[in-house]
Amino acid sequence: MKRVLPFALLLACSAPALGQTVDSEGAKQLTDNLARYFSKKPFEIGFLKVSVEGDAYKLAFDFKPVVELLAKQDGLKLDLTPYTLLTKPRSDGAWDVSGNLAPEGSMEFNGPQGPQSMKISIKGGKFVGVYDPELAAFSSATSSLEGMNMTSQDARQRTEMSSGAGTATMSATKGATGGVDFSMVQTFADFAEVITIDNPNSGQKIPLTVKSPEFSVDAKGKGLRTKPILDLLAFAVANEDEAKLKADQAELKSHLLTALPIWERIDGAYSLKDFSVGSPIGSFGAATLGIAFGMDGVSRNGTISYGIKASGLSIPQNLVPAWSVALLPTDIDLNFGGANIDLDTMAKKAIEAFDLNNNPPLSADFGDGVKKDFLANGPKILIGHSTVKGGGAEIGLEGDMTFPDGEKPDANVTIDVTGYDKIVASLQEAAKTDPQASQAFTGALAIKGFAKTLPDGRIEWVINAKHDGSVTVNGAMLKGPDPVVEDNTDQDAIPGEGNNGGAGAKLQP
Repeated sequence: MKRVLPFALLLACSAPALGQTVDSEGAKQLTDNLARYFSKKPFEIGFLKVSVEGDAYKLAFDFKPVVELLAKQDGLKLDLTPYTLLTKPRSDGAWDVSGNLAPEGSMEFNGPQGPQSMKISIKGGKFVGVYDPELAAFSSATSSLEGMNMTSQDARQRTEMSSGAGTATMSATKGATGGVDFSMVQTFADFAEVITIDNPNSGQKIPLTVKSPEFSVDAKGKGLRTKPILDLLAFAVANEDEAKLKADQAELKSHLLTALPIWERIDGAYSLKDFSVGSPIGSFGAATLGIAFGMDGVSRNGTISYGIKASGLSIPQNLVPAWSVALLPTDIDLNFGGANIDLDTMAKKAIEAFDLNNNPPLSADFGDGVKKDFLANGPKILIGHSTVKGGGAEIGLEGDMTFPDGEKPDANVTIDVTGYDKIVASLQEAAKTDPQASQAFTGALAIKGFAKTLPDGRIEWVINAKHDGSVTVNGAMLKGPDPVVEDNTDQDAIPGEGNNGGAGAKLQP
C-alpha cells in the first residue's frame, strides 16, 4: 500500500506542469489524467477526489466507499485511515510531491484455511519527491518513518513485525538506451519479527524470533520502460469491455512489444547486521548477512544471479557432535545463476501468436515450440565462484550445467580445498573416541585419493557428469555411460530372429 499511493500520484502528474496556475481547471485535468489509468469509477464512488489547497492540488483518498463495496463479500472487512497527497507544479515542468508515507488500518478476510487478518501502523511516516513527466518517474524522492508495527495472523501462524526509525532515498535519470535508470536505498533500525507457528499435529506453538539492529536494501535498475508500461495500463482501462479488447488486440500487441524488454537490468541486495534467529532449540546468528539478486530484462541472452554472503556464523552447539564444532563454517559466499536465457524469442512469438478470439488464446502445441527455441539457445545453470570457510580450511566451488540433448544435463563442477590436511587431522583425533568421527575420517581419506594437488598446495576435484550417465573425476572414469536401450518396435519380425530372439528384444551393448 505504501508504494501504490505515490504511484497513483505519478499517474496523475503524467503531463508537464510548466508552471501552470493551480485552479479548479487544473484539478479537473488531474482528475482526467487519473481516470485515464484507473477509470472514472474511483471518482464516481468517492474513493478519490482532487481539489485545490492553497498553491497545490490535494488528492484525498477515502476508503469508506471501498469498505462498503467489500462488505458485500462474506468475511471481508477493511478499515483504513483517510490518506492525502499534495502535488504542486514547478516551472521546469516537474511536480513537487508530499504526503504521509501510507495509511494505517486493518483487514480481515476468510482464507483457504480459515480467518486471516492483518494490521499495520506507521509512526511519523513522510514522503517528499519530485516527479518528472518526461521520465514518467520520480527524479528524486525521500521517505522516512519513526517506527512501524505490523501484525498478521492465520490459522497456522501469527507474525508480529516491527522496526524503529527508517529512511529511503531514490533517484532516476534518462537511460542511455531508452527507459529510466534508477537507484534506491532503504535503511531500518531495530528490525524484529516474532513468528509463532501452530503445529496442527501436536498442538504445540513454535516461536521464532528474528532480529537485526540494522536492516538495509539497495536496488539499482537500468532501462526501465516506464512510459510504455503506463501506456499499456491506459490501454487496458480504455478497453475494459471484452468485445472492444478483442477488436483492438492488434493495438494491444503493439503496446506489449513497445514495452519490451521491460527493463535492461535490475539488481538488488538486502543486508542485515548482527542477525539472529531464536528458536526452541537455540539461537542461530551471523555478524553480517547479505542476499543479492539480479536479472536482465526480456532479452536473447539474459542472465540471472543470486548470492548469499554471511560472516560470523553460529548455531546451537548441542545440534552437532562436540568434535565437529571446530569444523563448522564461519563464513560463506554462495553464488548461483543462469545464462543464455532467451526470453525475447519466447515473448515476441507469444505476442505474435495469441488470438483473444480463440479459447485458449494460444494453440495447444505453442508451448512445445517455445521450449525447443529456449533450449536451442543453450541455457546454462551456473555456480559462480563460491566459498565456505571454517576450521582453518576453505572450500571453493564453481561449475555449470547445460542441456545438450534438450533433456538430460551435462554438469561440470570444480571443488578445491585449502587446509584439507587440517580437516583430516581434526577428524583423526576425534576418531580416537567417537565412531561417527572415525567414519568421517575414513571417508575424508578416500575422497582425498581422487584429488589432484595444485602448485599452491590446494587440492582439487574436477567432476564431469555427462548426459550419457558417465562421471569422471580429474579425468579418471568413476562411472561409465549408462547402457543404451533400444526398443525394436517392428511387430512383423519373425520370432526367433534378432540378437536375443524375437520382436521387441532389447539390445544392450
